[in-house]
Parts: sequence; structure tokens; C-alpha cells
Amino acid sequence: MFVKICGITSEEDALLAVAMDADAVGFIFAPSTRQMAPVLARDIARRLPPEVLTVGVFRDEAPERVVEIVNTAGLRAAQLHGHETPEATHYVRQRVPMVIKGFAAGARDIETADDFGADAVLVDAPVPGRGELFDWSLTDMVPAGHRMILAGGLTPENVADAVDRVRPWGVDVASGVEIDGSPSGRKDPRKVRTFIANARAAAPAEWVPDRDAPYDWSDDA
Repeated sequence: MFVKICGITSEEDALLAVAMDADAVGFIFAPSTRQMAPVLARDIARRLPPEVLTVGVFRDEAPERVVEIVNTAGLRAAQLHGHETPEATHYVRQRVPMVIKGFAAGARDIETADDFGADAVLVDAPVPGRGELFDWSLTDMVPAGHRMILAGGLTPENVADAVDRVRPWGVDVASGVEIDGSPSGRKDPRKVRTFIANARAAAPAEWVPDRDAPYDWSDDA
């Protein structure tokens, strides 16, 4: 079970996610209360183990700018979380190591996910980025054969149910593991630990990667 802790805003939170065995951390470059400066993301990414996937999150950004930020900051993946076209997604994928393409639940373009050529497909609420739950049956629109990452309103309390019902390849969380009322999106160590443990406990044993090796994206979805 691939677990990404998103909305990282400090080195402390990035190291916390790593210590709790997260597979990936996400730095948001789109407008958000958790928006990061590329130079700060670069400094944090340099301090993380190589097996941790560092992801830059963008929304409707120019493809050239996405590539520039990801490569300058030394990140390993771009998450395109807006209305990016297949052409824009392919442009980015040809120039960065990995791409996660985000879709709003119920959006018709999910059914054409094959056209985007991304390494993984992320499904979020119809209004993404707000930490809102949605009808998980909408994930059925994702074509077979894709690594599907579930996001949107996940918490330590509901992630096991989400994994059991949706059977995603991975899960993604930001606000669901934050300290209540934190304006900067600071992560709560207890929530991060419980979220990751509950997600992994709900997944079939064969889905859990080798924790001593970099996450293997070459496996079949």
C-alpha cells in the first residue's frame, strides 16, 4: 500500500512522515495555505532518504514551469492536480521521472485516463484540495490497469474502510493528519502514525512494498 503525506510545509513534518514510514511526501506549489517555495522544497528534499518519493503538486501550471520547478528542486515526481490536457501531461512526463495525474471524482476525463500516460491516477473530491469525502463508487470510472491513488477527506478513522471498499493502489492525505486549527498545515505525529498503520493494516499483505528498498513503480498496477 503506497502512502503519500501531502501538504508538507516544513522539514520537521517531512522527517516525521519519513519516520512513520510514508512512501512519499508532497510539496504544494499551487495556490494554497500550504503552498511552498521551490527553494524550500529543494532544501527539505535534499535531507530525505532516496527511497522516499518527493512530489511537487501543481494545478493548471504551464508545463514548462512544472518541469523547471521539479528538476530545479530535485524532486522525483510531479502531481498534476488540475485540468491539464493529455498533451501537457505527456510533455511533463517526458522531462521528469514520474507523473501522478489527478482527477476530480465524477469528471468525464477519468474515463480517458489512458490518454495521459501518467504513472499513477489520483482521484480526489469534485472540488479537489479541500479534504472533502466523496462517493467512493465514482472511482469505478478509472479504467482498469492503472495505479489508482485515493484522496479526499481521508483520516486515520476512515482510511481502513476506504482501502477495504475501494482497493486503491495507494492513498493520499493532507488535512486529515494535521493538527486541528493549524493555519500552516502542521502535521500531527499521532494522526500520521495512525493513518499509515491503518492504511497498511487494511491492505492485502502482498500490496505492502519492501520497506528497505525504493518503492517499485515497475510492478503491474
